[in-house]
Amino acid sequence: GVYLFDSAEKAKVDATKTQIRGLETALDLYRLHNSRYPTSEQGLKALLDKPEVGMIPKNWNGPYLRGNNLPEDSWDSPFRYVSVNGKNYEIISLGADGVDGGTDLDADINSS
Repeated sequence: GVYLFDSAEKAKVDATKTQIRGLETALDLYRLHNSRYPTSEQGLKALLDKPEVGMIPKNWNGPYLRGNNLPEDSWDSPFRYVSVNGKNYEIISLGADGVDGGTDLDADINSS
């Protein structure tokens, strides 16, 4: 019934939050080596491959994630990554509905 569906969707939300925490850990290690987070332009891909745009990190010592691909959220969508100045960032999953905003199980999931 509905309860079982909600439970499965809640598990997806929890798994997505765990993925975000893993990305946060990798981003912190990146910052430790490079004194800043990747820019929005460099994106999360900077955790896998040394950036070739923007401020090129001299001390890049990655990859900072296992595997060759960036993780996706529980709905098989890429995470959005925004960092205006390299001092802070936000990681966003658009949630179950795949669009900005939403409520309940369709709500966006943010790192902040």
